[in-house]
Amino acid sequence: MQAPLPERMRPKILDDYVGQDHLVGPHGALTPMIASGNLPSLLFWGPPGTGKTTLAHLMAQQHERPFYALSAIQAGVKEVREVIEKAKNNGGLFTKKSAVLFIDEIHRFSKAQQDALLGAVEKGYVVLIGATTENPSFEVINALLSRCQTFTLKALEKKHLQTLLHRAIENDPILQKKKITLSEDEALLRLSGGDARKLLSLLELVVMASAETDIEITNEKVLHHAQTNPLHFDKQGDLHYDIASALIKSIRGSDPNAAVYWLARLIEGGEDVKFIARRLLIAASEDIGNANPTALVLANNCFQAVQAIGLPEGRIILSQCVTYLAASPKSNAAYKAIDDSLAVVRETGNLPVPLHLRNAPTALMKELDYGAGYQYPHDYPQNFIQQHYLPDALQGRIFYAPGGNPKEDQFREFLKSRWKGRYNY
Repeated sequence: MQAPLPERMRPKILDDYVGQDHLVGPHGALTPMIASGNLPSLLFWGPPGTGKTTLAHLMAQQHERPFYALSAIQAGVKEVREVIEKAKNNGGLFTKKSAVLFIDEIHRFSKAQQDALLGAVEKGYVVLIGATTENPSFEVINALLSRCQTFTLKALEKKHLQTLLHRAIENDPILQKKKITLSEDEALLRLSGGDARKLLSLLELVVMASAETDIEITNEKVLHHAQTNPLHFDKQGDLHYDIASALIKSIRGSDPNAAVYWLARLIEGGEDVKFIARRLLIAASEDIGNANPTALVLANNCFQAVQAIGLPEGRIILSQCVTYLAASPKSNAAYKAIDDSLAVVRETGNLPVPLHLRNAPTALMKELDYGAGYQYPHDYPQNFIQQHYLPDALQGRIFYAPGGNPKEDQFREFLKSRWKGRYNY
């Protein structure tokens, strides 16, 4: 049986790996580890089709380490222990030849399954590399998380996807049997969403759907095949990310009818209720925020409730939360405030804390004027007194600008009344 194109095009050496320059480029975070061969246990967190599995395999291959792979969907505690026993007999303890145990979708492992890994990781029988599309902080137990370094993989950029397309057309022996002209690639790139596997699967679908030897790939042809054969296109099971995106965008767009429809698609597709509820939590803060602070409370209660009762009854709670979020006023002011603040912190570095805001637990610190001049707001009328709270170099910078909704209008008026024109909200 012929392997699919994404598998056939999986790189055999690290030099052929495409993307993730922040990890494996000349100044990448993983580059020194790979060069030395001293690999710690790692967690790769990123969207599907970004090269997590491939990178794990290549890192092991670079120094000829034994490599074992398990899928969290199929493996249980028994399979984990069997692989660990093999690894103990096929790799040195805490040496450059220690076996690599790769676990795909590690977020799907239960606590008991993750516990079964702890001893082997701690004693150095294996170097664990786990791949996950979910935030490890939520899905990986603390004991295992503390023993692993987490690295984030990014969706592939346009230049990376184009490299993969041309490499497949020029080098794959199956595609080489046809004369392929890539006239347009916009549809391929857009539909892939930065997912290399999806990109190559769609390319193969378009090529193999034609009985002709000479094939010209156009945007129209790509869109036709993607729409008429969606199941084939999504054979790797990544469609749920697109549906989740549609759900969140419908909530952001204040369309409860569309939002509950996409919710139904996720539920009917067998999606994990925690996956859905977690995204609702994010949307409640990112897209609604202080326009309706109760949205975050409801989303958090929804998350806890669906974990407790599961499906099918959990669908009712999810529906209540989805429709509430969609029908709520929207504001991304808090989201913008933290991203703008982070950008300034990265640009300006560790600016000194003004002396009057510093803590002074020792006599020496008091002698150095730590905390001197600080005015305690509760000692003043209306519990407020104007004083500087930002570093001196950032005085007057605006990070939080209240959105245009009734709740944040109240915030705006409150802040204007207190700061007396210092900030032009």
